[in-house]
Amino acid sequence: MNLINKKVTHKRFGMGSIVKHNDSSIEIHFASENKMFVFPDVFGKHLKLHDKSDAKSLEGIIQKKEIERKEEEWKKEEEKKLQRKKLILRLEHEKLMKNHKLHPESQMVFWCDTEEQNSSFSEWKVFSGAIKSGNNKGRPNKPIRLHPNSAVLLTAVDSGMHEKDRRILGVYMVNEDFIGKLCEDGNIPAHSKYRLQLTEQESDQLLLWEYYVNEKSPDKMTWNTGKYRYFDNLWMAQILLDIVSLKSDPNERELAQQFLKHFCKMNQITAQELPKPNGALMRLRR
Repeated sequence: MNLINKKVTHKRFGMGSIVKHNDSSIEIHFASENKMFVFPDVFGKHLKLHDKSDAKSLEGIIQKKEIERKEEEWKKEEEKKLQRKKLILRLEHEKLMKNHKLHPESQMVFWCDTEEQNSSFSEWKVFSGAIKSGNNKGRPNKPIRLHPNSAVLLTAVDSGMHEKDRRILGVYMVNEDFIGKLCEDGNIPAHSKYRLQLTEQESDQLLLWEYYVNEKSPDKMTWNTGKYRYFDNLWMAQILLDIVSLKSDPNERELAQQFLKHFCKMNQITAQELPKPNGALMRLRR
């Protein structure tokens, strides 16, 4: 919009003529001097165009600017709300971590169905499943024992095989700021670094029930319901130690060693003092 030489009237400075303007400022020549103003904000209350057609076009520009200004204010307010929410979560997180005591069974073994065997590794997260009954039926399970010291073990049973043949597919530490009590959507995301996927050959050599045992029924290897179970921190350390031995690729072996070291530090475990695996399968073979 070209406003050069257009006549205007200012409440204080009287009549003038526009000599220069751009998207953010306008310069007007009055009888005694030139004045600079913010464009188009100065129009409306303080400054009026004489030309009615130009005034109408300018009104449209002002309305557009006002809409943009309100949208910007809304965005800033939403950002403030988001930051306040993040602060509240961070303070709650710090409070929980300050009072957190290591649970001896704060690891998770997860049952992957056929679809999840792919999605768990492409997305590096699992879903804890929905509550089956009660007032909270349909809402996601809260994995309340999981904290930054926790790892998730991904497992599956091949079609036609028995539960005792459940293979370990991979493992990951939960995200470093994850707290199960605060998990509303049931998604359990992986740590950005500590995540391992096994090859099919490696997985065939790593069976869950060599490490896992139900102490209430030590001679049984069954998994009837539920997407996950909690299990012993020491068992997870045993599994990670054996994964280190299985890895032949130097880079993957190095990551597995770093994973084991980090896990043991987070769970106050000394890797050199780990007992041998004594799961249900190991007891059965004796």
